[in-house]
Amino acid sequence: MKLPRISSPHPEPPAGISRKAEYLHACQLVWVLARREISAEYKGTVLGRLWSLINPLATIAVFAVIFGVIFRGGVEPGRNSDIDSFALWIGIGVLCWGYLSRVITNGMNTLVGNAGLLTKVYFPRWVLVLASTVAQTFNFLFELLVLLIVTMLMGGPKVLLYVPLLIPILLLSAAFGTGLALLLSVGTVYYRDISHLWGIFTQIWMYASGVVFPLSMLVSAQETLAAKGFNWGGKPLPLDVIFRINPAELILEANRAVFYDYAVAPPEVWLGITIWAVLSLLAGILVFKKASKRIVEEL
Repeated sequence: MKLPRISSPHPEPPAGISRKAEYLHACQLVWVLARREISAEYKGTVLGRLWSLINPLATIAVFAVIFGVIFRGGVEPGRNSDIDSFALWIGIGVLCWGYLSRVITNGMNTLVGNAGLLTKVYFPRWVLVLASTVAQTFNFLFELLVLLIVTMLMGGPKVLLYVPLLIPILLLSAAFGTGLALLLSVGTVYYRDISHLWGIFTQIWMYASGVVFPLSMLVSAQETLAAKGFNWGGKPLPLDVIFRINPAELILEANRAVFYDYAVAPPEVWLGITIWAVLSLLAGILVFKKASKRIVEEL
């Protein structure tokens, strides 16, 4: 695919190209760049794409040993599946969190990482962020396949009835992550420290999203803190409320409803994910569109 060269720090679409043609060209470019990222991930390895299956299996196995044998944690059995495996419960959280984290982190660094390309040829800058999301989503499908197989082995094939729910969950997760990636990619162009700060924040966010502990454990901690005098207006600190409005926690809860409970997530979970996805994507698009004309100059 041939891209027009640019010589201005404020590149614009070449004259004579309609909006529709530019959009179609951008969509083609998204797929080309996504394929390049997908093929490059395991390039030079002996097992190649098999690593997409081995990695999630290894993740679940590690947590099975740590939390199933060494540190015996626990959650309530699945509502409809009767699965009683803290390791699987955590494995679902870790893999789904990993996808969301990669969408945001990889996407926010695409502009800086492709500075040379952006300063030489013209194409809509958002293409890079979206291509990164497409690539990460493609790779995540293999992890979902592994989760599906493990879940079926532990709880039976009834989970297949709820697999269609993964489509809207995945789309909303991708939309939320892409919106944040667009927003942060602009900030990273102007302030490179944001990338390092985000790495620190991500670690905090992961533990605040219930990746490795259930809500019941947080409620217990909330009561313990209240007994020690840590209150808010005479009441226990609303840790559970903060926890439940966390978009990442809502996404994990929706995925766990499918894979662990063989159930549909509560309406408030769907509503919360949808609101966060729409707000994130709108904010990302608006900020990115406003700043896009100066991105190349700042790079």
